[in-house]
Amino acid sequence: MTAAQPDALAIETAGLTKRYGETTAVKGLDLEVERGTVYGFLGPNGAGKTTTMRMLTTLTRPTSGTARVAGHSIADREAVTPHIGYLPEEPPVYDELSGREQLEYAAGLRDLPEDEVDGRIESLLERFDLLSDADKRIGEYSKGMRQKVGVIQAVLHEPAVAFLDEPTSGLDPRAARTMRDTIADLADQEMTIFLSTHILPVVDELADEIGVLHDGELVAEGEPETLKSRAETGDARSLEDAFLEVTRESPESGSGPGSGSEPSRNPGDAAANSSLE
Repeated sequence: MTAAQPDALAIETAGLTKRYGETTAVKGLDLEVERGTVYGFLGPNGAGKTTTMRMLTTLTRPTSGTARVAGHSIADREAVTPHIGYLPEEPPVYDELSGREQLEYAAGLRDLPEDEVDGRIESLLERFDLLSDADKRIGEYSKGMRQKVGVIQAVLHEPAVAFLDEPTSGLDPRAARTMRDTIADLADQEMTIFLSTHILPVVDELADEIGVLHDGELVAEGEPETLKSRAETGDARSLEDAFLEVTRESPESGSGPGSGSEPSRNPGDAAANSSLE
C-alpha cells in the first residue's frame, strides 16, 4: 500500500499491542486506513480483531504502541469518541425500550438537536424496514431486527469513522442487501468504514483495502484483487482462497483474549460509542 499523507488517514497505528497476562492478543499492529474508504478487517476466530476494534474505539487500553483515529490519539478518549461509532458483535441495546426510544436515547447521549435527529431516525428506520416495528419493545425483536437498530445507532450521527463488527449477522438476504448498499452509500459520503466480518463476499464486494489478522499479527494487506492474486489455486482464485492461503502457515487459533466480544458493562456506555457525530 502506498503511504498516504497523515491528513488523508482516518486510522493510523504504530506498534499497537495488547497483552493479557502472558498472552499477546495483538502484536505490534501497523495500519493506515485512508479517509472515505471501506477497510475490510479479516481473520480467524481468536485472531485479535475484536481486541483491535476495542482499542481503536477507546474501550480497551493498549499495552503499548500508538494509534490515531479521525486525527486524534486514542489516548484521548474525549477527543476521539465524538467522531466515531461502533457496532459490536452484540448490539448495545435495552430490551425494555422500543427501537425508536433506543435511537432517541443514543441521540440524546450526543446532545443532538431533536429537529435534526427525528427526521434522520425516521429515514433510517424506513430504509431498514423497521418503521412498522419501531414502537415495539426491542425485547420482542428478532436478532436481525436488533442488528438493524445497532447499525442505525452506529451511523445515526454521521461519524467520521464507523467500526462495524459483523453488520450483516442475523439478516435475511433482503436486509443484508440493504445493509451492503447502506455501507457503500456511507463510504460515498466520505465516511470511513472499518468492517470486520466472516462473510468474505461482503468484503470482496465493498472493501477498497483488506487486512488479514492472524494470531495477533497483520499477515496480509492490499486491495481485494491483489490479495486474490496471491492464492496458489490456479485460475480459480477467490478471496476465500487468498484468506486460507495467508493464514495456513500458523497453527489454528482457539478461543482466548483476542477472540469474541468483550461486552460493555452497560449498554449505555457502548451506545455512546455506537452513536456518531
